[in-house]
Amino acid sequence: MKPAEAYILEQPEPFKSILLHLQILIENSFPKVVLEFKWKMPFYYLEDKPFCYLNPSKKKGYVDVGFWVSAHLKNYNELLISDNRKVIKSLRYTTIDAINEEVLLSVLQEAHQLKDKGFYKRN
Repeated sequence: MKPAEAYILEQPEPFKSILLHLQILIENSFPKVVLEFKWKMPFYYLEDKPFCYLNPSKKKGYVDVGFWVSAHLKNYNELLISDNRKVIKSLRYTTIDAINEEVLLSVLQEAHQLKDKGFYKRN
């Protein structure tokens, strides 16, 4: 078992269920995605480029889906949370029912289309 998969399975509920649901959505929508364990969290790579990560915050009670190309995302910006972060934006979920699959998949698709843009937005 990969370290990222073990990490997900070791999480307490409801984080484990949310993470597993997100994992299924991401991997079924992007079959070539590779799940790694980077920066102490599950991190997806697509076509050898950072794609998105899953970060459970047990202290605050949510799971973030953070996007590597956040600086370039335009769709659903009103739903993306920056939470005092300079670059990274994320979709945040406290329950499985809170996951709007249409929004998540749309943002993931946009992130995939922007994969060559890089982490920072340069003028």
